Amino acid sequence: MAENFRLRVHMDEHGLQQSVLADRVNDGLRSAGHKGTVGDRTVRNWLTGKTRWPHQRQRDALTAVFGCTPSCLGFHPPGAPEPPQEDTDVIRRRFCTATVGTAATAVPLIAARPAVGTSDVIRLRNGMDALTALDQSKGGHVALERAALSGAAEAVGLQGKAASQTIRQRLFSIAANYTATAAWSCIDARQLDRAQTHLNEALRLAGMAQDPMAQMRVWNSTAILAHQRGEYGEGVAAAQAAQATVITRRDPLFSSLAHARTAIGHAQQGERQSAIRSLGYAEESLSKTQDQPRPGWVAFYGPAELHALAAIVRELLGEPAEAEAASHRALSALPKEYRRNRAMATAHLALAQLHQGDAEQACGSTEDAFHLMSGSELPGRLRVLLGDFYRDLLTLAPSTHIAREWADRYRNEWSTREHGNR
Repeated sequence: MAENFRLRVHMDEHGLQQSVLADRVNDGLRSAGHKGTVGDRTVRNWLTGKTRWPHQRQRDALTAVFGCTPSCLGFHPPGAPEPPQEDTDVIRRRFCTATVGTAATAVPLIAARPAVGTSDVIRLRNGMDALTALDQSKGGHVALERAALSGAAEAVGLQGKAASQTIRQRLFSIAANYTATAAWSCIDARQLDRAQTHLNEALRLAGMAQDPMAQMRVWNSTAILAHQRGEYGEGVAAAQAAQATVITRRDPLFSSLAHARTAIGHAQQGERQSAIRSLGYAEESLSKTQDQPRPGWVAFYGPAELHALAAIVRELLGEPAEAEAASHRALSALPKEYRRNRAMATAHLALAQLHQGDAEQACGSTEDAFHLMSGSELPGRLRVLLGDFYRDLLTLAPSTHIAREWADRYRNEWSTREHGNR
């Protein structure tokens, strides 16, 4: 078994230890959509000659790292004649001469590629925070989705530059979060098929980033999407997947959010005891939360949002008085800049009031929801919720003056905002 001097010389020239080369090859594998399975032992087998012809995907990654063919690195396929082994100093001198004075041997690719680093990561993260603020104000819309997908494409595109493994994982994490933002925009706009496509991609990117926080975010949005689709069992499963991520065990705020999503799923299935129990877990976890740095997308969640989610649970369980009380608590605590969230909570308040027989007060509450979103398109989720209110209003109070008055106003608002959506 002959030692692979050619590979060793190339590693020396690049200053690569076995573990570092393994990391570089794994980076290349992941960027091509494969698992990074190369370790010190793999590289040692290459050097000792035990492995004379690595797998195709490993050969491709080695070519990207060193900028030369596998045969130049001392590898040869089974059955092919083994290249003559030369003295190490001869190989080194030839390599140095070629890289300095000729174009016949390629310059190492890693050295030639422009580098990407922490400043690029920070810039892309700042762009993501800006989109989060836009969502909190206006809700989901096409421009937000497109901007998020553009950010994801840029983060993935930077994988083509030289970077450490840590930077590459951060870029995948950023791409996952941008894609999750696009998915959320579609969820809020009720573009359900596009949302599912984006969530699938976001989960793939989060896996390559090995980022449990991004994974939790995707499962959280998947639970919401399942709620919209009426796929209640899948909603519970997605919320439980969110509970199982590493970040929920580390940070009680994420644990609380995952339990709240689970509560909604149970309530949709009519499982009152399980829903109330999950709400209790959510409240308990939230009480243990401490101030610490967290990504901007989860800034919406806290006591106010938990009250809003509790109102939905109570509404689904047929407990309108409890739903109304929870909605009032949510609105008293929700920041004013969260216009969309406040409008959603107000619409749920109106439903709770209507289901208690107070049509006049309920119609007045929906006026507040329209007012909160004045000057902006109505997000799809809010439009559907107001449509549910309209349907129940015509069912529960079809002949009242206030119902006819509100129906005229609702149709007018719908037409105006629908035109704006175009």
